[in-house]
Formats: sequence, structure tokens, C-alpha cells
Amino acid sequence: MKTVPIGDFDRRVVLLTKERGKIPAFAKGARRQNSRLLAATTPFCFGEFKLYEGRSSYNIMEASISNYFETLREDFEAAYYGMYFMEIADYYTRENNDEKEMLKLAYQSLRALQHPGISNELIRYIYEIKTVVVNGEYPGIPKERQLSESAVYALAFIEKTEIGKLYTFTVTKDVLLEIKDLADWLCSRFMNQKFKSLDVLETIQKPC
Repeated sequence: MKTVPIGDFDRRVVLLTKERGKIPAFAKGARRQNSRLLAATTPFCFGEFKLYEGRSSYNIMEASISNYFETLREDFEAAYYGMYFMEIADYYTRENNDEKEMLKLAYQSLRALQHPGISNELIRYIYEIKTVVVNGEYPGIPKERQLSESAVYALAFIEKTEIGKLYTFTVTKDVLLEIKDLADWLCSRFMNQKFKSLDVLETIQKPC
């Protein structure tokens, strides 16, 4: 989910795993040009990691990456959407928790960012809402909110659909604004956190 340089050649990374939830780990020598962990310890890498559990931390020994999400690295805006998703995942997940659904949601959301058939904005709002659902905090649509039938249907789909089939629809601009309004409300209520990548996104998306 994130990586930080340590010393001259090492990295400290945060992994989201299906076995033990969120794990901070060290990758010794990962910043050396000839290191087999150089590419595997950058953000958005999905695969299998072999870790050694030391007395005070985990250490990455090997990694076999099945998806580097290369296209995100070539698209500045999509990359920041991906980083925003990782920040939210980091905020919500815990070590030794069952985080399979959050891992699945993060993975499918990054995949969705690579496809032009669905807008990045819609992916963002779906991700935000589904994160609240997965973590058992979703209160439903407040009674005082007057939403269109299409928006109500879309929100019910986001709430109840399995993650693998989540990013399979598009909406009109008007419905997108309704979904955004609810997503913003949920984030302000349940995510008491300032996300750096979201600040960057909002800056680059401001009209000139």
C-alpha cells in the first residue's frame, strides 16, 4: 500500500494481506539497482510475498508479483486515484484482522482505474461507499435525502453487489452528482482523516 525509504538502500513497506491484514515490513537492500525486491516494493504491486517474522518486525525475503498495474504509473491522475484508495485502505485496515474484503476491494478498484469504460470519478465514489459498507458502518440512505430512482438503484447495487462485479455500470452526470453527494457525506462522517493524495487530486482537477 505504501513504501518509505530507510537509510541508504532499504525500504519500509506496508502490505495488505489476506492472512494477517495490514503488515509493516522491511525490505533490506530493496533500493539497490540489482535488488530482486526493487520493483516488488513499489506501490500497487499485487502478488505473493515471503516474509520472515523477526522479534520486532517482518522482513521481506522474496516476492512474486502477478500485477504491477503498469498503466497506472503512466497516467498521473489515475495514479493519484490509486494512491488515494491505498490511503483509505491503510486508514481502515489493522494487523491480524480479517481484511480479505478490503484487499479484494482495493485490487478490483485498481483494475477498474485501468479501463476507460468507467470514469475515475465514479470509481472513486463507488470505492468510498463500498469501503464504508465492508467495514459495517453504512447507515443506508438518510430519509431526508431526496434522490432520484436511478441514484437509489445505483446505491443499492453498490451496497449489495459482490466486489468482483462492482465496477460494471455507468451513470448519467446528474446521477453521478447524487452519488458524489452521498459519498462525500459518508467520508466526512466515518473517515476523520486528511488524505494527501486527495488534496493533490483536487488541485490538478481544478479548472484553469
